[in-house]
Amino acid sequence: MDDGRFGSSNQTGMTGGVHADGADPVQDASNLAVDPSVPFSCDVDGHAIDFLPDGADRLDTLLRIIDEATYSLDVIFYIFTEDASGRRVRDALVRATERGVRVVLLIDSFGSSRSTNAFFRPIVDAGGIYRCFSPRWSQRYLIRNHQKLVIADRSIAMFGGFNVEDDYFAPQDDPNGWRDLGVMIRGPQVERMAMHTAGAVRWLDQPKGRWRDLRSLIRGWDPGPGKVQWLIGGPTNRLSPWARSVKRDIERGTDMLMAMAYFTPSQTMLRRIAALGKRGKAALILAAKSDNGATIGAARLLYGFLLKRGVLVNEFQPQKLHSKIIVIDDIVYVGSANFDMRSLFINLELMLRIDDAQCANRMRHYLQSMQRESESITPELHQRRANWLNRLRWTLSWFVVTVVDYTVTRRLNFGVDGGD
Repeated sequence: MDDGRFGSSNQTGMTGGVHADGADPVQDASNLAVDPSVPFSCDVDGHAIDFLPDGADRLDTLLRIIDEATYSLDVIFYIFTEDASGRRVRDALVRATERGVRVVLLIDSFGSSRSTNAFFRPIVDAGGIYRCFSPRWSQRYLIRNHQKLVIADRSIAMFGGFNVEDDYFAPQDDPNGWRDLGVMIRGPQVERMAMHTAGAVRWLDQPKGRWRDLRSLIRGWDPGPGKVQWLIGGPTNRLSPWARSVKRDIERGTDMLMAMAYFTPSQTMLRRIAALGKRGKAALILAAKSDNGATIGAARLLYGFLLKRGVLVNEFQPQKLHSKIIVIDDIVYVGSANFDMRSLFINLELMLRIDDAQCANRMRHYLQSMQRESESITPELHQRRANWLNRLRWTLSWFVVTVVDYTVTRRLNFGVDGGD
């Protein structure tokens, strides 16, 4: 692989965190204020990190990483669909296997339930390894592997909230597409994450993968020192590394901006956000459109509590929101985890924590561009929406999303959608 940053038609070549025109992408945020599809980058603690807001950039970069791998590819996705994008990524993995690259593909059987084993058979036939998370009815079936990650040659990784499906690579003017963020990283932490994926595959290969072994894998995760850290989420008998870290930063923070696809945290987490809003600034960008209307209703049930405590609430309008981004003071969180009960306490999740003032400033500019595309939820607007019928719908949605499973709500209709 070359030493430059990956790019596409929307990206002028980035090298060492500086655009080809010489502008420092961390310092010059004016282009993001106008166009939230423009890629940006930062260099932190020996890591080169590129952020890819545009769907076409994400797909082109993903395919390039696969095509340029020389000896190993570790690939994990929650959803890997049999559509045009899915076939392109699968075929790229087949080509990599055929040229001698060791390819390991891990998908979640629940998230990828619409895809067949036959679709992935060419990878196995070419010599690759293919595994499904939660393939059996057991206690582990309740957990989803919600991580999205590609590691090439143990030296470069791509991750984020996006899955392998056409809508995740749609342009930002497509109202049916997902608004998401892909992240590419080079640096010493990539090797650490490669060790984690190897452990996950070993656990899956056990004929009867023990629950306690999975909990130990998560609980014992060491994010390592430095300003760039991988954080793992999942089922443990105490807070996972991801949940523990974000809890601590919210408790200490004074300025938070969050863009989150699904927002139904526990009451304790909700109170921590409210407390941050009272002592400083807290703003949320949440979904007005989704594939699951009940998740919108469940979040709306919480608006009144937050608005009364000074938290700003916005609903993103142009597309279905799928971003999972939090900026707290000088810290950025980005990755696969929503801010809901599943992602905080149950699902296997992957978040990157970046402790860097310039990177946080740049990410704020990106999120502020999303704020400008959002509707501000004022107390008056929320009060107009909160009639008895809507509150009943929101309460039912909250119950199913938080107590049962948000995936169940896709089969139910509480009359909750992106409208009032």
